[in-house]
Amino acid sequence: MSQGNIGVPVQVTEIDPEKLDVCTVLEVINRISGKWAIGILLEAIRGPVRFTELERSVAGISRRMLTLTLRNLERDGLLVRTIYPTVPPRVEYEATPMAKELYQSLSGLLGWAEQHREDIAAARVAYDGQAAG
Repeated sequence: MSQGNIGVPVQVTEIDPEKLDVCTVLEVINRISGKWAIGILLEAIRGPVRFTELERSVAGISRRMLTLTLRNLERDGLLVRTIYPTVPPRVEYEATPMAKELYQSLSGLLGWAEQHREDIAAARVAYDGQAAG
């Protein structure tokens, strides 16, 4: 398990092209549309957030899933984890510029979902009524 950054975010300056895996668009969409990723990103966009704050604010997430999702978002370059050398260590997660750019797209999607949620609920009721009858 990586200890992450201590006090300062790490900047990657050079990447060996032979070590890059091809990351398909579908993989990216699947990662950010996962059950927990959007909720975590929305919290981290507001500013640095601690693990326990995320645990409280993302309803229904287990500690294990929070840990895995945070690692994946950090690996994908959407979060930066900073460890402060205190006792006990303080760990914060912050959205990267790439995640902040993603937020602009998510805002449109969230607005669309809010605008149409009642229509979708009505369509489900109508569909379920037809399927039962």
